[in-house]
Amino acid sequence: MKKRVTLTFPKRAIQMPVTYRLAKDFNVAANIIRAQVAPNQIGKLVVELLGDIDQLDAAIDWMRSQNISVSHNLGEIVIDEDVCVDCGLCTGVCPTEALSLKPETYKLTFTRSRCIVCEQCIPTCPVQAISTNL
Repeated sequence: MKKRVTLTFPKRAIQMPVTYRLAKDFNVAANIIRAQVAPNQIGKLVVELLGDIDQLDAAIDWMRSQNISVSHNLGEIVIDEDVCVDCGLCTGVCPTEALSLKPETYKLTFTRSRCIVCEQCIPTCPVQAISTNL
């Protein structure tokens, strides 16, 4: 089973090897989608967890016992087609090719099923046509 979660670390837990512990102690794979971690600051990590449902639940319970906030990501990328100018800049940063330009029309297409909500396209858009609905 897969779960996408956002982990928020308190300053004192920033040095903890969380992804290692998830793999070793709970047999849960953690695919890091986005990370914002720095010494002596609150850290954020967006990860996709993969494992057995019971192992995932145990891993999430353990993280919460370590004062790591775990929230489920339910958001999706939203493209405002009235604002989008089909420049294609977002297609260059999309790791899953969920964003592409149709070769015939040069119009932006979005394949939602391929999107992992990494949000790399959001700051890339020069007209701010891309956002999340979190």
